[in-house]
Amino acid sequence: MHSFHAVAFVENLVLKDVATLYPEAKRSKHELSVALADGGQVFVYPFGAMVFRDVPAATREAEVARLRAAHPKLTSTSLINEELTVREDAGSTARMDGGVLTLNSMSAERSSVIAMTIAQSAAMEYYEGIVEEMFGRTDRLVERMEARGTVPFGTRPLHRFIGAAIGVRNEVLSVLHLFDKPDETWDDAGIDRIYEELRAEFDLSDRYQSLELKLRSIQEALELVLDVARDRRLVLLELAIVLLIVFEIVLAMAER
Repeated sequence: MHSFHAVAFVENLVLKDVATLYPEAKRSKHELSVALADGGQVFVYPFGAMVFRDVPAATREAEVARLRAAHPKLTSTSLINEELTVREDAGSTARMDGGVLTLNSMSAERSSVIAMTIAQSAAMEYYEGIVEEMFGRTDRLVERMEARGTVPFGTRPLHRFIGAAIGVRNEVLSVLHLFDKPDETWDDAGIDRIYEELRAEFDLSDRYQSLELKLRSIQEALELVLDVARDRRLVLLELAIVLLIVFEIVLAMAER
């Protein structure tokens, strides 16, 4: 039996900096992996996720503490956890059953794909929380416009909110580009099956599409609210111009 535990941070991680904690680690553009002296393995991803394979809870806490000490910005972050149990059965094909992944054998490549997929799921949970909060704020703005027939006069907060929504959307797209199949899936049919089983178990495709739809609807709703706010300002500007013209006419008539 193997156990995988993923921890996701709010901040992204620079693998080059993390590598100073693990001089013996193997590092690629998208992953850092290292075998621990006491057994087990650690995977670190640039989108702020850390995955432990067969690492006891006390050691996991110690490794997270090391990372926090080396990167003080992580000290106040919230943690999101994801877990998976993997069972080896020589006569079995890769399948999920009762939350347990069964496969015929474990390899370094298979371990890497499992860790990456769990890390994606943990990162997705973080973005789901952010998008849900933004969705709620957008709903309140739209409800206010529906109830009062108006929107806040100032457009700067709306500009900032739209910018934040676009920024989150871009970050989601850049972080989760890993939805492209890993290269290992083309070389090992077993890895391809593992990858598909885990994507289905964690519902990654549907969750990703849901994030995309919510972010798009947030952006469209905010743009509509912003247009209404601009129209309101334009009407007030036109009214001010009319009043100014009327004032000039009245003043001219008074001078006569």
